[in-house]
Amino acid sequence: MTFELRLWTSEDAPALCAAYGENPDLHTQFGGADLSTVDSARDYIGKHFSFSESGRNWAISIGDLAVGNVGLSAIEQRHGTAWAFYWLTSPARGRGYASRALATVAAEAFNDGLFRLELGHRVNNPASCKVATRAGFIPEGLERQKLQYGGERFDVETHARLRTDPIPDLELLSTAR
Repeated sequence: MTFELRLWTSEDAPALCAAYGENPDLHTQFGGADLSTVDSARDYIGKHFSFSESGRNWAISIGDLAVGNVGLSAIEQRHGTAWAFYWLTSPARGRGYASRALATVAAEAFNDGLFRLELGHRVNNPASCKVATRAGFIPEGLERQKLQYGGERFDVETHARLRTDPIPDLELLSTAR
């Protein structure tokens, strides 16, 4: 089966809708958007999974099925920085897909002239920490009670990867623009 990074399309709306319905832990990734219908998922793809100077999103695809997202936001050319993020559906987790996708996006960002990529994960999400460290992102610190979901606050561990850091030993993927 083909594992690749590609641009999101409106044809991915059923997969995004299914991911939203089957993975309640992903709801925070969508900023409160309701993606419970194919139409709402299609609208979300059109508005939020864009590819621009300030943000880039790739579908993590297995075969023809989008099973996750990896991207960069807050791309800032003057200082050469960006914020990295990723998510996968539950069935796609634990196979190294997210780490390879993140390492691929980092390599592409460095090739495009960026110098520093940052990310953060809730400290109660050790799987996300593993993705980041496998992709070469080094822990830098703890931001206490940074995020709030519902009435609960969460500490966030920040990681960064510099263009000059060692390259992780992961097979990179081809990317589409």
